[in-house]
Amino acid sequence: MGEKTVEVACKQRFIQAAEVIKEAGHLALDYFRNREQLQIETKSEPQDVVSIADRNVEELIRERLLSAFSGDGFLGEEQGLVKGSSDWTWVVDPIDGTSCFLTGMHAWCISIALMHGDEPVAGLIFDPNAGELFSARKNHGCSVDGKPAFCLDADSLKNGLMGLGTSHRVPPEPCSQFIQKLLEEGGMFIRNGSGALMLAYVAAGRLLGYYEPHINAWDCLAGIVLVKEAGGVVNDFLAGEGLLNGNPILVCGANVKSDLESLTGISLA
Repeated sequence: MGEKTVEVACKQRFIQAAEVIKEAGHLALDYFRNREQLQIETKSEPQDVVSIADRNVEELIRERLLSAFSGDGFLGEEQGLVKGSSDWTWVVDPIDGTSCFLTGMHAWCISIALMHGDEPVAGLIFDPNAGELFSARKNHGCSVDGKPAFCLDADSLKNGLMGLGTSHRVPPEPCSQFIQKLLEEGGMFIRNGSGALMLAYVAAGRLLGYYEPHINAWDCLAGIVLVKEAGGVVNDFLAGEGLLNGNPILVCGANVKSDLESLTGISLA
């Protein structure tokens, strides 16, 4: 497939995904407003929950995208990986921040990433509560509701907030040690319950960066594309078996790269 053909195919999928993610957002928002009626299940740990909303939103996205591009693969948080016959794979989190969603907080979103081969080439994150669409396509920049977006131009960890995530999949020490070092450097952090949304905030210049000792691909691939296209730097998340097993994630604006590499021991590019 030639470079021009790949570009056209990516653009077609990007346009379709922008329509689908908003439709999915309307469905998710309806569930959110009627969440007392949802049946809740627990996954592998008490903090890891799922509802019929997660499953039905993912199914809507899957149905719409694969109807339009039937040969594509699909990796969803709820249904796992189905390989396709094309070079394209969708990576989807139907509701990132399910615990916030179920308790009535607005820190949740929908995340759709598109991979060509082994490379994430497009990312979309939609926040239905704010009505904001964060989107990016390789070599075409990042935008929020169509307006260009860029990572925060700060040269010190004191000049903004870091986003922070953690889970019970890993020991608490990496996170607690990072917090101590960050505070000692005069920095500050927030954790809102949605890694995808905080990654979008980095791309939009609202956060200095985002760190999580372990995150899954469906939570972060879209955000990685957003941050890179907004001028930021990211770690090699897909190293090893990152796509299926997850990895640490670290992203930030370029000017605080060395500071965060020093605090975490993670290389950024």
